[in-house]
Amino acid sequence: ADESSGYESESAGGERAGAAAGGSRGRQRRARTAFTSEQVCRLEKTFQRQKYLGATERRKLAAALQLSEIQIKTWFQNRRMKLKRQI
Repeated sequence: ADESSGYESESAGGERAGAAAGGSRGRQRRARTAFTSEQVCRLEKTFQRQKYLGATERRKLAAALQLSEIQIKTWFQNRRMKLKRQI
């Protein structure tokens, strides 16, 4: 339950750079997830059918792809933004 989306909070203001540099204050940025081609293929196929996932679908997809629900949620958010940019 203590998972993050991988991005530092924007509310930290100017202290973000110092905290990211390894200071004792603040949290370290999570490493970027390297999705496998099979995971991306399944995510894209699911995205073509439905742009938004409910909690149940997200849970099932996360289990099937061995990813966290937050990773699935973030991927879908990013994919919707990519689609929006393309349009």
